[in-house]
Amino acid sequence: MSASPEGPTPGFLVWRLSTKWRVAVDRAVGPLGLTHAQYTLLASLYGLQRAGARPSQRRLADHTGLEPLYVSKLARALEAAGLVERAADPADTRAVQLSLTAEGHEVTGRAIAVVRRLLDRLMEPLGGRSGERAAVFVAELTALLDAPLDLPAQETDETNEE
Repeated sequence: MSASPEGPTPGFLVWRLSTKWRVAVDRAVGPLGLTHAQYTLLASLYGLQRAGARPSQRRLADHTGLEPLYVSKLARALEAAGLVERAADPADTRAVQLSLTAEGHEVTGRAIAVVRRLLDRLMEPLGGRSGERAAVFVAELTALLDAPLDLPAQETDETNEE
């Protein structure tokens, strides 16, 4: 249910904001030939590479919150587009490491600039990205992301019995 007599639930608002953001990013990076999911993978790879890492697909899945199978599918599409290189991990033959190509680095840099402008617009009502309210918002979002959401089996069973 999306709303109660008191108004929308926090879950509904989180869902709406995430949907609004995904659609806005899709539209913003579309002219660069990217989707929101591709942008998320490329921007994460860009940041991890800048930190000196050559992450595996699994590490990118953990970092982005995307399913490993979906990261693999995205990586293959981005490789076919010439934006990402996939290589066997020398430390683990089952793992695949990813890195940006020169073209991937250029496209990702442009996409990051576009999404930063979009983020500036999103954060305007909170006083901008560097404002005090934005810092509190980020801290609150981080706390929510750190909260476990899996229900114990008995709670799931009780719900099904009602």
